[in-house]
Parts: sequence; structure tokens; C-alpha cells
Amino acid sequence: MNSLGPRASARDTLLLFLIPLILLTLNLAGAPLFDVDEGAFSEATREMFVRHDFISTWLNGEPRFDKPILIYWLQAIPVALAGVGEWSFRLPSALAAALWASALGLFAWRRSGREAGWLATLVAASSLGVFVIGRAATADALLNLWLTLAMLDGWRHLESRDKAPLRRMYLWIGLGVLTKGPIALAIPAIVTLLYCLSRRDLGAWLRASFDPIGWLILVAIAAPWYAAIYAVHGQAFIDGFIMKHNVGRFTGPMEGHGGSLFYYLLIVPVLLLPWTGLLVRGLREARRDSSDALRRFLWIWCGFVLIFFSFSGTKLPHYALYGCSPLFLLIAHHRERLKSGFLSLLPALLLLALLAALPVLLERLIAAGAVKDSYYQAQLARGVQAAGASYLIACLVALALVAALLFARAVPAWKRLAVSAIVTSLLLSTVVTPFVGDLLQGPVKRAALASRRYPETAVQWNFFQPSFAVYRERQAPAREPRPGELALTRFDRLPKDVRVQTLYSEGGVRLVKVLP
Repeated sequence: MNSLGPRASARDTLLLFLIPLILLTLNLAGAPLFDVDEGAFSEATREMFVRHDFISTWLNGEPRFDKPILIYWLQAIPVALAGVGEWSFRLPSALAAALWASALGLFAWRRSGREAGWLATLVAASSLGVFVIGRAATADALLNLWLTLAMLDGWRHLESRDKAPLRRMYLWIGLGVLTKGPIALAIPAIVTLLYCLSRRDLGAWLRASFDPIGWLILVAIAAPWYAAIYAVHGQAFIDGFIMKHNVGRFTGPMEGHGGSLFYYLLIVPVLLLPWTGLLVRGLREARRDSSDALRRFLWIWCGFVLIFFSFSGTKLPHYALYGCSPLFLLIAHHRERLKSGFLSLLPALLLLALLAALPVLLERLIAAGAVKDSYYQAQLARGVQAAGASYLIACLVALALVAALLFARAVPAWKRLAVSAIVTSLLLSTVVTPFVGDLLQGPVKRAALASRRYPETAVQWNFFQPSFAVYRERQAPAREPRPGELALTRFDRLPKDVRVQTLYSEGGVRLVKVLP
């Protein structure tokens, strides 16, 4: 995996980008924005235009210090060109994920051959975790792009001692710091340090880490915005961004997102569906991989990320993706070691069977009392009706196609798995995601669209769904409503002593007008 082969041609390079782009943009606007994250990012971008303020981000008129500015700037471009809509807000993530996948493919192409290049790209583009985050209007696909580019160029520098990839590494880190903050610097710095220590070459790390031109590039990219935002908000920015959303997320669980020390060991196989069989095969090669410099670097990269975030107080599935890029490369490298067609396709078959049964399963879980929250009972109870016969037919056709691959014994197992991944991605984008989106967020979107007929102020009352403001195209602060105002709320959180007129009702969502 260390020896360099020929580069991909211009045609192949273009295809390595276009294929994941098609998978990730297909039916990109097919589901409403998911709250809280997609709604919050999208509304903050929309409010930039309303306030004519492209330095600070605001959410319903209040400063939002969750993330730095770059993702909002990138979302603002399609919004300016095409207007407010799911496609505009999600497009930057889809483009970033496609570039992320193609960068891995080009890297694998030169080190493990043409087939490995194609497979690394496809694994990255069709893994469940990347499929979700690459179609989400959040900062994570963009951060993964910068982290991957930084780590690959970091390896290229350590491999060749060439200064060009080192300077590019600082460029990617600077863009990462402008996307999500200090984590974009911490991961490349610590992973390269651990790798250099593993080969007893601390000097190489020190020379790379204190390159003056590199630091000049990083500071020139990231410092101007940080200086500007501090000039505007002062200590409030430090307290909100640094202390709460960086230090606070590590030291304790935020917004109920906690988990055990083994959380990420359990979540990674799910994020890599339907490629989990190849992941298992790759894990069996880990000890042998330690003798190869590049593969040792990749395992250190993956291992550090999983261990680091395992000790974080806040645990979210997409944090593990920061350490999945090396797994995509390792999976591609070890593709030929996967011999069993049945075991390779089993995760895909189980996933498709679960998706086919999902509407009925949700109904049974509610009937059995497994869903305790009355709001989600009301939302999910619409499952069978919302899915319809077309949902089941599409899932069963996909399941049959993948099952048929079991009998194509003349085709290598990894190629059959690649076909199953494409089938699964197409089903997820065209059928499953729209179904889940409508089930969870459809009533919120339709309530927001209904509210546009009324000129009164609207608020979010005991219910925080930022996408409501996006679709209403007006701010909707989270507070108690005054008489005469509209309020988006949950049916189970309507105070009994307040007189209201119900303007829209669906599932657990209510749009009401508060009466005197």
C-alpha cells in the first residue's frame, strides 16, 4: 500500500467525483429539514440575509455560537442563487461529501490500484453514516472533507518530506478551524504525533508542526473571522463557542447526548452499513497491518478518534465519522480477502429487511408501549398510512435484487457487496428518507406553511423546531405566546388553562392562536 502507482486519468478523476455526487444529491430535497440541527443551521443562514450580517450567526434573533462561519457562507451561495429550500441548504454538504469520497478514491488508486480507488470512493459515498451526514444541512460533511484532506496530505509529507503537501495540510486545517473549531487542528496534530512516535521519529513531527509558512497560511485563513466575531461579541463568543460548545461538550453530555465508554465500538459497524462484512475482514488484518507504515498510520488515525471521543461527555454518532475515513481505505485495500458472499451480503439483507418492516414495526412498538413519549407516539402512529403500498413494494424489490446476488458466485464477494450498496443507497434516497422525513418532520413543515397565511407573530411554545422559522420565512422565537399570537406546540404540552384556536393539527403537532 506504500508503493505509488500511476495516477488516475482526468476522465477517471471526474467520475470518482461524479458518481458519489449523484448518489448524494439524488432526491436531495425529498425530505423536510430534520430538527434540531438542520433546522438551526438553515434558519441561521436565512437570517444572515434578513439581517444583512454575514459575520455573525443568529437564530430567531439570538446570537448562535455553536459553529464557526464557513458552512453558513457556503449555504448562503445556493440560497442566494436558488432561494430558501432544502436543496439549497443541503447542497454544500453533498458537494463536500462527494469531494471527500473522491479524495479517498484518488489516494487509494495510487497506493492499492484502480479497483481499490473505485471501491474506496464507493464505500465512502454509500456507507450509512456518510449517506446521512452527506445529505444533511450541517457542518459535519464539510469538516470530514477538511480532516481527510489534511490527514492524507500529512501522510504524503511524512512519506516524501515534500513541503507542498505539508503547506496544503495547514490550508485544510485552517478551513477546518473555520468550519468547526479546534478539533480540526487537534486530530491531525495528535495522529501524526502518535505515528511519528511509533517509528521513533519525533523530529519529523516537530519540523512539520512548527513550519512558519504553514502557520502563516493557517492563521491567514482562520484568524480574520475569529478576530471579527470577537470584536462584535467579545466574551459572549468565548463563553458560548469555546467554553460551552467545545470544552463543555467534552467534559459533560450536552442536550442529553451521553453514552457508555463502548458507544463508538457499537456505532461504527452501523455507520459502515452495508459494508460491515468488509470491516470485520479488515479488523482481522489489523495486527498484520502494523508492519506496513501507511496501514499503521490509518489504524492510529481511526483508533485515536474512537478513543478520544469515547472519553468525551457528549456522544453523537457522527463524531465517529472523523475516524472512519481510514477504515474506508483499509476496507478497499483488503477487499480480496472477503471470500464469503453470504456473510458479506448479510448486513445489507438485514438492513433492507428492517427497512421493509419499519412502518409495521413502528406500529407494533407503539402498541407494545415501547415508545413512551406521547408526541412520538402520535407522530409514528402515522407510519403505515404514510408509507403506503409503494414503500413496501420498493423495499421488497431492493431486497430481492440483493438476495439474487447470493447466486452470482462467479463475481467476487466485494463486487456483489458494491452492487448491494448502490441498491441500498438508491432505496434510501428515493423511498426511505422521504418516508422518515415526512413521518417526523412533515407536520412541522406543513404547519409552518399554513402559518404563512396569518400576519401575526408566531412563536415556538414548549417545542423547539427551528425548521418552523425556515419554512415560515420569519423568525419564531422560543417563548410563551401573548394573546393574539400564533404558536407552534405539541398537543401534549398545551396548557389547559389557556384558550386557543387550533389552526393546524397533524400527528403530535399543533399550530394554535392564543385567544384573549
